[in-house]
Amino acid sequence: MTDDQKIILALPKGRILEEVMPLVRAAGIEPEAAFEDKGARQLRFATNLAEVDIIRVRSFDVANFVAFGAAHLGVAGSDVLMEFDYDEIYTPLDLDVGKCRMAVAEPEDMVADDDPSRWSHVRVATKYPGITRRHFARRGVQAECIKLNGAMELAPKLGLCRRIVDLVSSGATLKANGLVEIEHIADISSRLAINRTAWKTRPEEIGRWIERFREAVHATAS
Repeated sequence: MTDDQKIILALPKGRILEEVMPLVRAAGIEPEAAFEDKGARQLRFATNLAEVDIIRVRSFDVANFVAFGAAHLGVAGSDVLMEFDYDEIYTPLDLDVGKCRMAVAEPEDMVADDDPSRWSHVRVATKYPGITRRHFARRGVQAECIKLNGAMELAPKLGLCRRIVDLVSSGATLKANGLVEIEHIADISSRLAINRTAWKTRPEEIGRWIERFREAVHATAS
C-alpha cells in the first residue's frame, strides 16, 4: 500500500495523548515502538496495520490537519474545534476523555464588587479569541482579546488585563494565582474528528473506524 492510500490518524501531543492512547489501542491500532521513545524526532509513525499511520502534532494543529485533508481522522478537543469552527470537520463521537471546562476568571479581590451582567466591554487574555468574542457577543458585550498561548494566569497580576478565558480542570492553578471562576462558557472533552471529504470518498473505511472507536469508548467505560 502506498503512503497516499493510507488512513492517517492525527493525535495531539501532551497530556491528552496519555488519556487517548488506551482508546486508540482498544480500537485495534498499536503504533511502532518509536512512538513511545521520548527522544524520537519523527512525527509520522507506522502501526500494526499496514493501512494506518499515526501523526503526532500539537493539539491545535490536529484540527488543521484534518480540515485540510492531510489527516483523514484525528482526536481534537472540543475547545479546538469550537475555536476554528471548520465546516470541513465532522465530529460524530465524544471520546469521553480530556474532560475540563472553559471559564472566565478574574482576581478574587474583584468578585465582591463585580457584576458581569453590567459589562459592556471587557479586555481578556485568552488562547481562544474566537470562542471568547462569540461568548460575550451573545450578551452584547464587546470583548477585546489579547492572544496568549500560555501562562494566562499571569496576565491580571502583571496588569495586562483584568480577566482571562481559559480551560479549567481542578481549579488549583487559578486558586494558586489568586483567580476565581466567574462564568462558565462550555464543558470540554476530546472528540473524534473526521475530514468530510474523506468521509464522502472513503465511506466504508471511515465508517469502520468510527464504529471501532465507538466500541472502544463503550468498552473502556464499562
